[in-house]
Amino acid sequence: MTSHILVIAEKPSVAQSIAAVLGAGEKKDGFIEGNGYLVSWCVGHLIGLAEAAAYGEQYRKWSYDSLPILPQEWKYTVAADKKAQFDTLKDLMHREDVSEVVNACDAGREGELIFRFVYEVAGCKKPMRRLWISSMEDEAIRDGFTHLKYGQDYDPLFASALCRAKADWIIGINATRLFSCLYNHTLNVGRVQTPTLKMLVDRDAAITTFKKEKYYHVRLMLPGAEAISERLPAADKARELKKACEAAQAVCASLSREQKTAAPPKLFDLTSLQREANRIFGYTAKQTLDLAQALYEKRLLTYPRTDSSYLTDDMGDTAAGILTMLCEKLPFMEGVALTPEVSRLLNSKKVSDHHAIIPTMELAKTDLSGLPETERNILTLAGARLLMAAAEPHTFEAVTAVFECAGQTFTAKARTVLSDGWKGLERRYRATLKTKPDGFYPLPL
Repeated sequence: MTSHILVIAEKPSVAQSIAAVLGAGEKKDGFIEGNGYLVSWCVGHLIGLAEAAAYGEQYRKWSYDSLPILPQEWKYTVAADKKAQFDTLKDLMHREDVSEVVNACDAGREGELIFRFVYEVAGCKKPMRRLWISSMEDEAIRDGFTHLKYGQDYDPLFASALCRAKADWIIGINATRLFSCLYNHTLNVGRVQTPTLKMLVDRDAAITTFKKEKYYHVRLMLPGAEAISERLPAADKARELKKACEAAQAVCASLSREQKTAAPPKLFDLTSLQREANRIFGYTAKQTLDLAQALYEKRLLTYPRTDSSYLTDDMGDTAAGILTMLCEKLPFMEGVALTPEVSRLLNSKKVSDHHAIIPTMELAKTDLSGLPETERNILTLAGARLLMAAAEPHTFEAVTAVFECAGQTFTAKARTVLSDGWKGLERRYRATLKTKPDGFYPLPL
């Protein structure tokens, strides 16, 4: 009997990409077979923690007296609309000709949880290995299967994901029922959403209660410079100083010159990508994540759920190749001579599960105009950030002159750009963006 390796991806589209690289091309009901592999998929979360009612009929109705609900032995449930695919995976796991199972779900905490729930609920005991990749490019998939990891190496990651899921359940179920019963109105409480809501409320209150404080400046119009006084709390004080200065002479007390440097921005992690996409395009955090995930599955962007803003030390040549490609591919780089400093982007010690978010070489053969505008915006933004991060620093000379007049101090400041560096690329990129009020391009929610 020919043995097979069962590969389980998180989504059908990812399974198809993996199957194509592995040489599995025979489509079956719920999986793809060929070349010694069976490639199937989870369709997201197939298994979840059971609802409270699964632990007893007394929990079916919300009541204060039934709280708290603290399961001693956790129960799981198969999503009703995904049972057919779970049954397919379970059958494949228990096939006699399947020698081992490869977890090819997204390489992160959530992907680990999705696979392990299926593996455990299906009662699978076969050897398990882990595909851990940061890009869906063919070469990355091939390299990943050449260097498959031992499944048990990711037990701590699964424990972390399981702990988070149980914490969400305990807090969400108990706190939601408690406050809903106390106030006779459905009030959803969550481990993450409620503290986040508190921060939003506090910020809104600070804005609402903010009181403007009026102040005044006196300016000295000097030959080739404008010097400004410190803040004055009242208009009459400003008028008195103005009158005194008109009858006095300004004397330069000090003049300093300092060369300063504005370092290039770091590469994007997920949070900084979401923040920048919101600032420029008005996209929500979820919209940005969904767009980045879609680009990842199209092999155009590396894995988005990362907290690192660096690349690993062995990615120097890869980064240099992508930078060269971006200079040729992105219109705003036309005519720009870039000498990238790739070494600045590399630091394996600051990369845990995944490196920073960057475009892949797949972009070289992709027609950007064929992508949805929203995806194109995120992909170009990631490319622009990589180019800026590898560019020279922005340097300038800051000049500060301090004048004395009528017993008061006045300050004049100026700067001279010595080297545009990465800020020149930033201006070029910004010039390509559509003109909208406040720079926002909101998406429909």
